[in-house]
Amino acid sequence: MYWSQDESPESVAAPDDIVDVLFALDCRRLPVDNAHALSEALSRAIPWLAQIQGAAVHPLYVAGSQNGWERPTHGTDSHIQLSRRTKLSLRVPAQEAGRLIGELPGVRFEVDGCPLALGQGKIRPLSKETTLFSRYVACDPGQDEEAFLESIARTLSEMGVGMRKALCGKFTPLAGPSGGAIHTRSLLLADLSLAESFLLQRVGLGPNRWMGCGLFVPHKGVEAVAKAH
Repeated sequence: MYWSQDESPESVAAPDDIVDVLFALDCRRLPVDNAHALSEALSRAIPWLAQIQGAAVHPLYVAGSQNGWERPTHGTDSHIQLSRRTKLSLRVPAQEAGRLIGELPGVRFEVDGCPLALGQGKIRPLSKETTLFSRYVACDPGQDEEAFLESIARTLSEMGVGMRKALCGKFTPLAGPSGGAIHTRSLLLADLSLAESFLLQRVGLGPNRWMGCGLFVPHKGVEAVAKAH
């Protein structure tokens, strides 16, 4: 955990060149570790989508427990049950959003043998929240929390982003190409300026964006998480 107070955020206009496009899903279940399988299936089913510069796929994830159901162990052999509210979210240049909404509904494909169909899409602009969360940020295999946060601080500094409050989660390996593993940790950043928040949402952090790594979404707050640590 890293914690530092800073000044109040300034007023900055929201960028309109990058948006999220959310699609309804008809899919009963997916592997818990579905990032690589989903990205590969999307690339095969919609080849032009993967060629869009800057396009990224948000991780498909469901809560740890719901209605008596406990989340299975992380891996490609166990499965999560998707609710009707689960959406496939793609972060793309705004100029491509119309094509996605026009062409993707009705597309069907399989993710590791699990049938999936895309429904209607809608556009969601980038968030004005200044607390952001990324479920998977690529890291070095042997990196502990302190080393990970130090490397993140250096990277953010190079981007012109100040790290004031940061929490990282436990190590999570993602199945990668050719059977290899991509090593990741979750990352929460708080007390960002609006400009910093928009920058991180627009460009992300680290590699493997097409697998959902380094993508930031708004988070309600860091205080309760900090108390838990």
